[in-house]
Amino acid sequence: MSARRRSLTFPPRLLRSHRPALRHLLSDLALGAIAALGLAPFGIWALTPIALSVLIWRMARAPFAGTAFWHGLAGGMGWFALAMLWIVEPFLVEPEIYGWMAPFALILMALGGAMFWAVPSWIAARLVPDWRARSLALTAGLILSDWLRGWIFTGFPWALIGHVWTDTPVAQLAAYSGAIGLTALTLIMALLPVLIWRPVAQPVLRFLPGAVLSILLLAGSWATGLARLAAPLPPDTATRLRIVQPNAAQHLKWDIAWSEEFFRRLMQLSSEPGARDLVIWPETAVNFLLNDAGEVLPAMSQAADAPLALGIQRREGSRYYNSLAMIQPGGAVGQVYDKFHLVPFGEYVPWGDALSQIGIGAFAAQQGHGYSAGPGPMILDQPGIPAFQPLICYEAVFPQHLRGLERRPEWLLQATNDAWFGKISGPYQHLAQARLRAIETGLPLIRAANTGVSAVIDAHGQIRDSLPLGVQGKIDAALPGALPETPWLRIGPAPVVGAALMALFLAGIWSRRHRRHDRLT
Repeated sequence: MSARRRSLTFPPRLLRSHRPALRHLLSDLALGAIAALGLAPFGIWALTPIALSVLIWRMARAPFAGTAFWHGLAGGMGWFALAMLWIVEPFLVEPEIYGWMAPFALILMALGGAMFWAVPSWIAARLVPDWRARSLALTAGLILSDWLRGWIFTGFPWALIGHVWTDTPVAQLAAYSGAIGLTALTLIMALLPVLIWRPVAQPVLRFLPGAVLSILLLAGSWATGLARLAAPLPPDTATRLRIVQPNAAQHLKWDIAWSEEFFRRLMQLSSEPGARDLVIWPETAVNFLLNDAGEVLPAMSQAADAPLALGIQRREGSRYYNSLAMIQPGGAVGQVYDKFHLVPFGEYVPWGDALSQIGIGAFAAQQGHGYSAGPGPMILDQPGIPAFQPLICYEAVFPQHLRGLERRPEWLLQATNDAWFGKISGPYQHLAQARLRAIETGLPLIRAANTGVSAVIDAHGQIRDSLPLGVQGKIDAALPGALPETPWLRIGPAPVVGAALMALFLAGIWSRRHRRHDRLT
């Protein structure tokens, strides 16, 4: 049995002889990191399709399926290591307890994400021998893996390839195809120079036709986005919002003395002069439970001088919830929303009831051994305020939670505590994803963040007003108007996923015909 035959027959044991040389793997690692420079906060989006094009070329031309796997794994490690660099920050809040975990968290997160690049590379190489057809199959596989990453193992659609376009007009295409459509667009731009490669003498001319098509595709997408941005938005509503940002540093937030200071900031900022119909405090804004807040709620309501949307923890029996509660004038508790998409190991631990018996709990949860999940997405109806859908922190990275509701809200509210994410990249990537949710739904999104970035985002995903990281303050703003229901909100990711599956099918037919032609000639 030939070496190639063995590579295609056995599942990916990845024989050592099929692993590329270290210098090639380091090149792949560098290409992945260069591609990730398109993400926030760097925003060098032009590098992403170029670096991905080289990676697709290297993976498609690999002589063995195992070699393609390694190319994909190294490229993915570069992408996710840079994109997820912020993951070390939560472990440094209490470094004496969790600090030793930080490097392992980054390596494991990067490795786990890289598998979503490596496995499609291996499958494409195993099933499609012809390298051109393989490049098409590989591109389709990467689109599908980016989509699947938002679903399997509770989902983690962070740092999707398509997120590189958030600060450009191209992001407006998410209203038609969602963030996964932006991933598909980026990968098609990267694919074209490889797919239309010509065996000519001048190296530059080999990729030129495909590169020209990629530039034309970018230009058309840019123009489409500009046209959508040029369309007028509905007028702002009459509702006046006050967003309060106390700037409670995570390592001080639960300290008794400092928590009193942060509460004083919340009260003072809420009570400052200015018209407001709703005051919004961020996720877990206070250090006490809703169950124990009875005496202080009237004072909070008096300071707000309006209904108050309050991020707070609460207890129900032996269960604890990360919640958003509506506090009515006078201090009565109105509707309560419980976060339902929790962060694994941060807000809950799988099999937590059993593990809590030996003292293992989620380090982000301040009550019990972790939070319990709420029933699911819901719409809050506060008298005098347009109906809204609350999203607590991590929930805003999941576009699927914005579809399938019985009725459409008029705006989105994200209460978050991005102090966990540090100051380099995490908060900015989180903000970028919130902006995409506004574009996808055609709804304004209001963001109240503990340490920043708090923002008013209109239905085009444009930031109207914001408070930067590391400052205390407030935003007084009118609630922007909503656009009509977007195509993405009606049909979701089905067209993109279906097109990727069709591309896989066509790659298989193309490869089969190529093999038949080779046998005949």
